[in-house]
Amino acid sequence: MHSVSISASASASASAIASGGARSKAAAGRRPSEIRFCGLRGDALACGSLRASHAAAATSRAVLRAASANGAAGSGDRFDYDLVIIGAGVGGHGAALHAVEEGLKTAIIEGDVVGGTCVNRGCVPSKALLAVSGRMRELHDEHHMKSLGLQVSSTGYDRQAVADHANNLASKIRSNLTNSMKAMGVDILTGFGKIVGKQRVRYGKVGFPEKEITAKNIIIATGSVPFVPKGIEIDGKTVFTSDHALKLESVPDWIAIVGSGYIGLEFSDVYTALGSEVTFVEALDQLMPGFDPEIAKLAQRVLINTRKIDYHTGVFASKITPAKDGKPVLIELIDAKTKEHKETLEVDAALIATGRAPFTSGLGLENINVVTQRGFIPVDERMQVTDADGNVVPNLFCIGDANGKLMLAHAASAQGISVVEQISGRDHILNHLSIPAACFTHPEISMVGLTEPQAREKADNEGFEVSVVKTSFKANTKALAENEGDGIAKMIYRPDTGEILGVHILGLHAADLIHEASNAIALGTRLQELKLAVHAHPTLSEVLDELFKAAKLQPKDGQEHEPNHPPQPLLKVLSFITSLLSSPRRDRQP
Repeated sequence: MHSVSISASASASASAIASGGARSKAAAGRRPSEIRFCGLRGDALACGSLRASHAAAATSRAVLRAASANGAAGSGDRFDYDLVIIGAGVGGHGAALHAVEEGLKTAIIEGDVVGGTCVNRGCVPSKALLAVSGRMRELHDEHHMKSLGLQVSSTGYDRQAVADHANNLASKIRSNLTNSMKAMGVDILTGFGKIVGKQRVRYGKVGFPEKEITAKNIIIATGSVPFVPKGIEIDGKTVFTSDHALKLESVPDWIAIVGSGYIGLEFSDVYTALGSEVTFVEALDQLMPGFDPEIAKLAQRVLINTRKIDYHTGVFASKITPAKDGKPVLIELIDAKTKEHKETLEVDAALIATGRAPFTSGLGLENINVVTQRGFIPVDERMQVTDADGNVVPNLFCIGDANGKLMLAHAASAQGISVVEQISGRDHILNHLSIPAACFTHPEISMVGLTEPQAREKADNEGFEVSVVKTSFKANTKALAENEGDGIAKMIYRPDTGEILGVHILGLHAADLIHEASNAIALGTRLQELKLAVHAHPTLSEVLDELFKAAKLQPKDGQEHEPNHPPQPLLKVLSFITSLLSSPRRDRQP
């Protein structure tokens, strides 16, 4: 099974954990703190009422303490493990390492390969392909190369070598994850895990005897698989999902990509760089529907309109037939609203990038009265699983794609760490609005928090003002040195409090730049403080520096709601330093 996940959950008290497991002396000695928000205060980004969260935390701790006191299935307070994780993807791996650091005896069950979707069929190999596409795109840009004084006579690529690069990277990262868990003392159990009762898990390979173990706490981290709509026939050769595409078994002359989200955009970048023509098929009325509309409009101009890409919006691919007997792939398009037939496309291949579905079947959820919702396992804000009656299932958590809160690998890891915090006696709620996302096209797109429409809707409902400020990469020295001035950074914020509501970036290394904004949201840092932050010059980070400084904050208590700047202008300081350096040594002060 694979795990891409997000999680946060309630915890037993430190004393309850200590009574049932192998907490280290250092961990056991740490004092449980009050509830902590990993992000802006609840009133800023709808993380919920602090008072309600405190009440829920108290209830959760009481439930878990009672569960610990009662023991499991006749085993009293004795368990095989303090924590068992089903699924060894990025989410399960992050939870396992943090659990061991906290002194918890931990096992992780994996039925496929360590690393899950991200490492083996997602983020990792796709970035290897995108690294190739980025270099190919740059080498093909004759104007760009000449502007740097470079001459390139010819360019080409070896398809199999490119595919091997992606596969080798996945293998290396998978090995690193496995070795890190073994080195930390995590027991890696091979097989498919299934919950058979309260704090009991059974696992094993198909055709082999199963084993049953008990655990004080259980985390489900089984991740997701590609979602394929009805009417689409997958053959893995001419009609395929991202799982197949990452093998790069061919580079078709003309490929249709169904869906224009992260996956579709990144593969369009790869295929066009390697020489393919691309046609997007998007069910909604605009491309890139999940992005901030202004950023999506600019991204379309940069990433789509200038390349060999055309598109159909507002249509469904009602039927896709693989190529066979010399015939091309056939794609029947119908109007998304009227369902009337629009046209039939004939292409060389079709990539289905319509999202992902949770991998939660066969987990034995019926044994604990848990019913999935569209395949997702229901959880509360602490990632505690809830049953069909809406009650928390003691000692059971679900993180990552399997719960559907935010289907990103790093979000899964953050949720897993949050869960371990809770079962270690420190209540913790993860603010998902502080988790960044990125699309690794050329140039990249990144975002954190709310889009402008979302922020304005929230402001209307809660009665506060929203402001927007933007900066351009064309004003950044480092970007201009790279001849990569196409880009924009946009921030949505509250002028009355200085709280950041959202940041969106399109430009060179946008995926790296976003973290200054995401960490500011996570730590509750206000613009009053960020305006005083120092950034090295010349660096791309100054794009964010200019963005923060450009924000206009409202006066407060009769004074400007701005920080006090240093009393001396920079030129005077430089002049003073120069005079010291140019004066005779005997006149200088020690």
